[in-house]
Amino acid sequence: MAASAKGRLVPVLAVVAALAAALLYRAPFSKSLGGEGCSLLPHDHFWIASERVVTLGRVGPAAVEVKGGLINAIAVGDYRSFVLRRPLLDYGDAVIMPGLIDVHAHLDEPGREEWEGFSTGTRAAAAGGITTLVDMPLNNFPSTVSEETLKLKLEAARDKLYVDVGFWGGLVPENAFNPSALESLLNAGVLGLKSFMCPSGINDFPMTNSTHIEEGLVTLAKYQRPLLVHAERIPDVEDEDGLDGELDPRSYATYLKSRPPAWEESAIRDLQRAMKDTEAGGRSEGAHIHIVHLSDAKTSLELMKDAKRTGASVTVETCPHYLAFSADEVPDGDTRFKCAPPIRDGMNRENLWKALLDGHIDMLSSDHSPSAPDLKLMEEGNFLKAWGGISSLQFVLPVTWSYGKKYGITLNQLAAWWSENPAKLAGQKNKGAILPGYHADIVVWKPEAQFELDDSHSVYHKHRNISAYLGKELSGKVLSTFVRGNLVFAEDKHAKAACGVQILAK
Repeated sequence: MAASAKGRLVPVLAVVAALAAALLYRAPFSKSLGGEGCSLLPHDHFWIASERVVTLGRVGPAAVEVKGGLINAIAVGDYRSFVLRRPLLDYGDAVIMPGLIDVHAHLDEPGREEWEGFSTGTRAAAAGGITTLVDMPLNNFPSTVSEETLKLKLEAARDKLYVDVGFWGGLVPENAFNPSALESLLNAGVLGLKSFMCPSGINDFPMTNSTHIEEGLVTLAKYQRPLLVHAERIPDVEDEDGLDGELDPRSYATYLKSRPPAWEESAIRDLQRAMKDTEAGGRSEGAHIHIVHLSDAKTSLELMKDAKRTGASVTVETCPHYLAFSADEVPDGDTRFKCAPPIRDGMNRENLWKALLDGHIDMLSSDHSPSAPDLKLMEEGNFLKAWGGISSLQFVLPVTWSYGKKYGITLNQLAAWWSENPAKLAGQKNKGAILPGYHADIVVWKPEAQFELDDSHSVYHKHRNISAYLGKELSGKVLSTFVRGNLVFAEDKHAKAACGVQILAK
């Protein structure tokens, strides 16, 4: 029998042969799941089990039956007596949890494959326990702002996805007042739209103002899909303490001063009428506003709390780098830490954790925004000229766990922040939880396993050396990742074929 003794973990690949030869049920691999090579496990009907399964609002012993890519049943309690005569992968005391859903990642293809790409990005996602991600409409070229440019992205992603991938479209000035253009993009399958309230840094993705956003929401309301907003806006009257004189561009303090919290506050204040439009009876009832990568835990956060209290349909995310780092820890010249909005001070970090734990921040995302290494200007160390973006896709689970342990975060909270709530935002009703009828999107990981992250540590991003997390001691090693029942990653190996699904809204 391939099942382990209590508390002992049997390596997954070591039991595959035994499963094929000795277990009672020997189902052939289902071509409906993508074909031969899509999975490291040659079965489409099996059980996985451990002492710590996150399901049904609890964490405890359970076995999960996977059949035809779906979760078919859950046996809670002493699963060993229940599944003795069935194919079983017993993970001992490892955690079995819903696969992570990252609603904010830039995979940069087509057009900027030298920054990242669908193959490398989704391999990294699978290695990090992410089973679904939603790709942003910019940093690729051309930006995804029309039905035609979405088709280019879908073609670029074909046969390259190791996890399921959905797509956001772009709300930009050229389509904001053109309902037919927006409807064409939405009908083509984007899960929602994304806009910037400040310059994006990408020429064919210009910034929008609140009027563009209000008009776009009217169209989104018909489809009941969200608008994601990069909420930074340069105030009409700049703070007198803004940049002045000869400041050192290698100093992180200089960059931090160049994008103050007032930018986030100004954007969210400017959105107040649009948020009110999403209330019951409002002009855009049925639409939803989601603030991406919030970094200001003061006035901007309070404004979001007020909007929720008055009935606006709004949510907010933050990112692990705002929870892991503080401004005083960023070395001068180390442009790997540059992102927008910027990483702020230690007290702000504490307040972000408090807001997350209290439920005022709804979810987490990676905002994986890599580039070609030369654009980070790491030798020059110029924060004002370097490309901004944190490379993080593969590491978000251990980073969140490692930095969250001192705050007492729970496995159920992790599942809510990284699976359940992101699934709702992306409109994925059959993802985000381990429940019968849901996709068998599952991550298995060891919270206690420690490792030091360096560029030789099986990093699957296109560029290994540009992440701010390199050199950090982390806890939480991903052992296995299942996508729709396919074992796509186990013991530092990927399945031979990339069989992830392109998720399109209907």
